[in-house]
Amino acid sequence: MPNVYIKTYGCQMNERDSEQVAQMLVSRGHRMVTSETEADVILLNTCSVRDMAEQKAIGKMGMLRKLRRTRPHLVLGYLGCMAQARGAQLLNVSPHADLIVGTQKFHRVADYVDELLARRQEIRMDDERLPIVDTDEEAGSQSTIRDHSAEGGVITAFISIMQGCNMRCAFCIVPRTRGSERARSIEEIVKETEGLIDRGVREITLLGQIVNLYGRHEFEKVDGKSPFVQLLERLHQLNGLERIRFTSPHPIGFREDLIESFACLPKLMEHVHLPLQSGSDRILKLMRRGYTAQQYLKLVEKLRAARPGIAITTDVIVGFPGETEEDYQATREICQTVGFDNAFIFRYSSRKETIAADMEQQIPEEVKENRNQDLLCLINANCEAKLENHVGTQVEILCEGPSKTNPSRLSGRTRTNKIVIFEGSERHIGQIFKVFITKSSSNTLYGDPAILA
Repeated sequence: MPNVYIKTYGCQMNERDSEQVAQMLVSRGHRMVTSETEADVILLNTCSVRDMAEQKAIGKMGMLRKLRRTRPHLVLGYLGCMAQARGAQLLNVSPHADLIVGTQKFHRVADYVDELLARRQEIRMDDERLPIVDTDEEAGSQSTIRDHSAEGGVITAFISIMQGCNMRCAFCIVPRTRGSERARSIEEIVKETEGLIDRGVREITLLGQIVNLYGRHEFEKVDGKSPFVQLLERLHQLNGLERIRFTSPHPIGFREDLIESFACLPKLMEHVHLPLQSGSDRILKLMRRGYTAQQYLKLVEKLRAARPGIAITTDVIVGFPGETEEDYQATREICQTVGFDNAFIFRYSSRKETIAADMEQQIPEEVKENRNQDLLCLINANCEAKLENHVGTQVEILCEGPSKTNPSRLSGRTRTNKIVIFEGSERHIGQIFKVFITKSSSNTLYGDPAILA
């Protein structure tokens, strides 16, 4: 029974893809392990959004080569976005890699692993190792992401509802690594969700590169409602499903029907991750984002009117080519105005074959870092203040299980996606209840174990 270790870099979609690969390998008789030192097969599921993520994966693969000194038949592979973008060129920097599989071929990984393992039984150490490279496009690949981990007791789950992106933002390599938009059918997604409910899942998060544009090319509007809203309404009807989330949307995908969903679908949690990227109209235009700062602010107002108390988090890029101090201050101002619950702040990272990579006025790294740190201080202060406001109140949580940082305590999430740590017992896992908040830290709430309503 070969042991397999998968290390995942990047976003929640990559996590979901790794889960699918793991389940397919387990169904073949492989055993997933948590340490690379135990593994016969090591797979790196990669990210290409920023250069640092690629360099980490390449560096890791270089370190893994040393394991072959004692395990010559070890299989090493790259999966995912970097594999898709670079393909066979990765063999130039990682000539010891055995497998390179792109984003539309995750469902073939188990076949390729079995093939490579079979080869290892037949060759000697000095024989040539012929790698397998598959980054071809495949029609219908969006419908292959459906296998979840077999273990029970999982309370929350991610569901990929689409693949790809058609937006062509100037800074983004995703359309190249993930391909064009392709949606799964509503019936297929509902069926997958029903299976998860049967296994104890109470909360799902719908995943898509631009999730709220789901199905716009494949499916028709019904009664003025987009395919995405139709999907939300179908899922909302499922008995046993208590919470629905989605990520990541695009501001242009928030039409009136989706905004109204926050007012009329109680299972749709009051949290929206709404990427801003910049508060400067000039930079937003260069980024090809398709909205202005005022349109973004108007959308925030509508969401807050539809669901009072809704939490809004965001993504921001600082140091985009041509970004002046005035442009940056416009971003800072809109962050102060919105009062985000949290934000991911990124220094612009040039990616080959994107429009922004060839733009003039690339910003010095020192300037990017200064702006990054300044905006982080602003966001962190606002996040801490929002968490402090919860102290002395009761909040509803879904208990997901032991805390990742302290297994002796339990962890749950509020409807607004804030983490709450508290002392409890196994009977609380999977349950929805209220906890009295006694204190807060920079990014976490803490509940009184004696007051569980």
